[in-house]
Amino acid sequence: MPELKVKNSMIQVVQGDITKENTDAIVNAANKTLLGGGGVDGAIHRAGGPAILEECRKLGGCDTGDAKITTGGRLPAKYVIHTVGPVYRDGKHGEPELLKSCHVRSLEVAVANGVRTIAFPAISCGVYGYPIEEASKIAINTVKEFLETYPNCGITLVRFVMFGSDTFIPFRSALRDLGGI
Repeated sequence: MPELKVKNSMIQVVQGDITKENTDAIVNAANKTLLGGGGVDGAIHRAGGPAILEECRKLGGCDTGDAKITTGGRLPAKYVIHTVGPVYRDGKHGEPELLKSCHVRSLEVAVANGVRTIAFPAISCGVYGYPIEEASKIAINTVKEFLETYPNCGITLVRFVMFGSDTFIPFRSALRDLGGI
């Protein structure tokens, strides 16, 4: 499994099903309503059961680039951190900054809730159309910078869980480009 040690933490890239991750929290690539959708969002809501949707209804949605937390319901993870990625237009309408913000805000929410291990999907790479090669570099670089800046934040593991090889290969390459093995 490709991994990179960063201060007191480890970043990993794996291929698998994020709904089966036994981390403290998993990140949901949600839409602004937080009321479920397709792709990763739909899979998390189905696997986690009605408790997640019930809590999401009370949150009043979420802005693009922000993140909010709920229970994990029936998931192995205790929490779901919902973040809303940008819809990709051409990369010149704030998309890179918003995608970076998704990762930073998710990590900040994780730290505020005592999360030590967290799993991310490929945010915005599905129906939102973000080019996977570019998104993978932003995601991995952002997490690495966060862990370097806050080495004592309590997070020991950040795992990127990619469902298919179409996302796994670019994320693995992005990690290796930073010295991961």
